[in-house]
Amino acid sequence: MADLKFEVTRNPNPKPDAEREEIIKAPVFGANLTDHQVVVVWEKDKGWHSAQVIPYGPILMDPSAAVLHYGQEIFEGIKAYRHQDGSIWTFRPEANAKRLQKSAHRMALPELPTEIFIESLRQLIAVDGAWVPEPVDEKTLYIRPFEIAAENFLGVRAAHRAEFRVIASPVGPYFTGGLKPVSIWIALDSARAGKHGTGEAKTGGNYAASLLAQNEGYENGCSQVMFLDAETSTYIEELGGMNLFFVYKDGHVATPSLDGTILRGITRDSVVQLIKDRGLKIEERKITLDEVKSGITAGEIVEVFACGTAAVITPIGEFKSREGTIGFADAKPGELTSSLRAELTGIQYGTVADRHGWMHKLAD
Repeated sequence: MADLKFEVTRNPNPKPDAEREEIIKAPVFGANLTDHQVVVVWEKDKGWHSAQVIPYGPILMDPSAAVLHYGQEIFEGIKAYRHQDGSIWTFRPEANAKRLQKSAHRMALPELPTEIFIESLRQLIAVDGAWVPEPVDEKTLYIRPFEIAAENFLGVRAAHRAEFRVIASPVGPYFTGGLKPVSIWIALDSARAGKHGTGEAKTGGNYAASLLAQNEGYENGCSQVMFLDAETSTYIEELGGMNLFFVYKDGHVATPSLDGTILRGITRDSVVQLIKDRGLKIEERKITLDEVKSGITAGEIVEVFACGTAAVITPIGEFKSREGTIGFADAKPGELTSSLRAELTGIQYGTVADRHGWMHKLAD
C-alpha cells in the first residue's frame, strides 16, 4: 500500500477566488463543494489501486451499480481547521479511519488502510487548501470520505468492485443562531437501529431510517430526534446524528453505553476523555427515558448535551413528544457543556494545549 501514488488532475475551471471567498464568508452546511475530489478504486482481484485527485463533478454510474440496489455504502465526517499561523490540521484522523474500517467490515465492503485514508485528506488539502476558512466563527472545511459498492451487478452478494471518494465543503456552525439550547423530539414509534443490525456502522441506511421521525420532529419545532432501543422502547440510544450526555446535580456525567446499536462517536470518545481529565465521574451505562424525565423534573439532571463532528457540542433545552414536554427553566447552555465545548474547539483550532496528540497536520 505504501507505493500507492496519487495522480493529480487539476480542475481547469476552479471557482474564481472572489466567488470562493464569498462562499467561505457565509458558508451553508454542505451546500457548496470544493474544486476537487479524491477517488481510489478497489477490485477483488487487484486490491486498492488507481488513486486520483480529479475535478469535482458527477459520478458516472451504471443503473445496475450495486450501491443503488443493496445500499452497500459507508461514510465518515471529519474537519480541516486552519490555525492562526495559516497551517491546516485535522482531528483524530486515525480514529475516523478505524471507524471506516469497522463500518466496511459490517457492510461487506473492502477495508481502506489507515495510511491511504490519511493521505487522501492530505492530497485533497494540497489542491483545495484555499477552501479552508480562517479560524473565525467556528468555520471549518467539512470533509466527507465515503465508500460505495460500484460493481454493475444485480445479484445479491458483496460487490467485487468499490470506490472510495473524498469530497469537502466549507461550513459554519451546524446549528445557526449561536450557542443556544435546542429542542429534541423523542421518537416513540420508530427506531434507528436494532440488535445485531447496522447501528454501529456509519452507513446511509441508518440515517434514512431516521428521516421519517426527523420530519415529525421538524413539524413540532425540534432540531433533532432522540431514538430509543428497538426492543423495548425503554432505553435512550442517540440522536439521528449525535451522541448524548447527561450531567447530574452531584457532578457526575452519564452517557448511553455502546452496545452495537449506537455509533461510536469520535467526538463522544473525546468528550469522555476530557471529562476524565477533569477528575469527574463518567458513567457509560444504560439510561432509561423515565430516568431522564424524572431526573430533569426533580432537578437531579441539570444539563444535557449532544455531540458529533458536525455540531461539536450542542446544549439541549427540552425534549418533546406526543406525551408532552420536559425541559429546563434556564434557557442558557450549562456550565460544563460550555466549558467542554470551549476546550474541545480550542484544541481543534490550536488555542488550547493538545495533551492527547489528537491533532494531525495536513499542510503548513
